Amino acid sequence: MTVPLLGRSLNRLEDERFLRGRGRYIADLAPPGALHGAVVRSPHAHARIVSVDIGKVRAMPGVAGVFTAADLAADSIGPLPCAVTNIPMAAPLVVPPCHALARDAVRYVGEPVAFVVAESVEAARDAVEAVVVEYEPLMPVVSLADAVQAGRPQIWQDAPDNIAFEFRRGETAPVEAAIRDAAHVVECELVNNRVVAASLETRGALGEFDAASGRLHLTASAAGAHAIRNLLADSVFAIPRENLRVSIPDVGGGFGMKNVLYPEWVMVLFVARRLRRPVLWIEDRSESFLASVHGRDSRVRARLALDRNGKFLALSADVLADMGAYISTVAHGDG
Repeated sequence: MTVPLLGRSLNRLEDERFLRGRGRYIADLAPPGALHGAVVRSPHAHARIVSVDIGKVRAMPGVAGVFTAADLAADSIGPLPCAVTNIPMAAPLVVPPCHALARDAVRYVGEPVAFVVAESVEAARDAVEAVVVEYEPLMPVVSLADAVQAGRPQIWQDAPDNIAFEFRRGETAPVEAAIRDAAHVVECELVNNRVVAASLETRGALGEFDAASGRLHLTASAAGAHAIRNLLADSVFAIPRENLRVSIPDVGGGFGMKNVLYPEWVMVLFVARRLRRPVLWIEDRSESFLASVHGRDSRVRARLALDRNGKFLALSADVLADMGAYISTVAHGDG
């Protein structure tokens, strides 16, 4: 007879493996001979890229390759797509191109500008320091309140007043009438501050290419394997979905931060295919704070209408939310 599980307290099965140190994370999975990647990141929140000098870097010991936006463009690698298109909006959604490596300009501190691969992590990091990028700094927008003020720098030409979209839900006229005629109205302004996730395992990815079958394989500390595969195959690499496999091993925390298609996922696959060698990339903690997506960062003005007995009649909330420099799968480069 089958014992029903509903209502029973079940013992966990996975704990012993983790407690004995037998978890399998990205850093444990690199095959012999894998190259190590490192990212050249923008120190500016807003700047025009004048030039990227990688001439000396190619000759450095252990360096296997240095790649810029020009290499991606030459291989017809597409930008990271926006996966959020089915929300009813009061104004069209502005989706600026979010390339894996910045083209022409950078729009947040930490934006990837170049990608270096080498025989060791140390050699890759040394090479990153040797890449010379000339920037023309531009006026940034560093706070949510400033972004929508008249006369502030416009980050994208297609987004006047730095507004990416407007979203409305509910019936405005009846709500405003209820608030106007209510016995009591409670009003408050809230600041939901920006947060950054600090997972025990930072983001990491392993890109592999099988020349015999022409298939790419991404192993990532991530969530949502099918969504990541579909976005990469359909929009970025323009290949059949069956030619791209996405694997997700044990993940050392994420808190929503890893449910995203990132530029580094593109780069490890692109370079693995270009050089015919596995490419491993793992961010350090400082990179994680700069380049992983942030959360929250909104300002809310809320009004609640009540009758004389304290019964709720209507609620109105005006929310200003920081969507960052780009809207791709979600938002990149908050602030």
